[in-house]
Amino acid sequence: MTTPTSTPGPADATDDPRDRAAGDASLARDAGPMRSVVIYNPVRVDGLEARRAAVESALSEAGWPLPEWVETTADDPGAGQSRQAVEDGMQVVFACGGDGTVRSCIEGLAGTDVALSVLPAGTGNLLAANLGVPDDPAAAVRIATEHGRRRIDVGEADGMTFAVMAGMGFDAALLDDASTELKAKAGPVAYALSALKHLRDRSMHLEIHLDDRPPVRRRARSVIIGNVGRLQGGVRLLADAEPDNGQMDVAVLAPRTIGHWVQTVWGVLRHPHRVAHMDVLRAERIRVVSDREERRQVDGDVIEPGRTMTVTVRPQALELCVPRPERSADLSEGSERLTR
Repeated sequence: MTTPTSTPGPADATDDPRDRAAGDASLARDAGPMRSVVIYNPVRVDGLEARRAAVESALSEAGWPLPEWVETTADDPGAGQSRQAVEDGMQVVFACGGDGTVRSCIEGLAGTDVALSVLPAGTGNLLAANLGVPDDPAAAVRIATEHGRRRIDVGEADGMTFAVMAGMGFDAALLDDASTELKAKAGPVAYALSALKHLRDRSMHLEIHLDDRPPVRRRARSVIIGNVGRLQGGVRLLADAEPDNGQMDVAVLAPRTIGHWVQTVWGVLRHPHRVAHMDVLRAERIRVVSDREERRQVDGDVIEPGRTMTVTVRPQALELCVPRPERSADLSEGSERLTR
């Protein structure tokens, strides 16, 4: 069994960015109605009229003006529309779609004071799973109208902005091979079936560069660089990941046999602080170099295969609508009350 290791964050508690974020959240709670836009993916959003009615009803109940509705396109899946929302003086952007729509909106909003609120409509919904956002659109809208806010870090992976995690190896392969049709019907089951296909794939020989430290050399099946801890289905892989500490956790998974995989999965599900065949490292700058080309993913979107993945952290770059309490290490804490 491998003992997780980590590099401690800043020691100066008097200048903790999370304290500043909590102050920002207090100001947000005192704010009144806000101008908003819904950026939606017409391919991913089923029952648009019913969803639109639910969203607008929830906003009206909160005393907010009705939002603008803007479609994504194949050429621009959300980043350009989000930048335009900033220019137009919008205060909240609702991202309505799957992981690709949400990630693209994050790319357009990172570094601004415009808040992102997630309206799940796709099949993966990684950020929604970490926020504990319910599928019911009215309940999801209440996360924004109740003014829970938190500034979180984002990562830049080879020029792509993300808020959840980037990965290389096994995790990207199972995402790539999961049937879109089965995901729509069975959700997490599709990922489990896809994972079974790749349990016997070859290990990667890796060099992992963390900040200015000497490189770490490993044989591994997957490397996942996470800002928050939950995977598809709400499974918590990175038990100590914090979205606003200026660093990202790096999970190096190295099971070699079916028995090892069973031990790893059991640890993730039952004992997330001591998972067999997994190391957890932490850094602000991460570069992973493999001995061969591997499949890669960013926030659940599979990208071009490559031998490397380079990630840097942009601290406190995204204003996010979250369930209260805003300062919980687990972003989803507090969400259970939304559907009551």
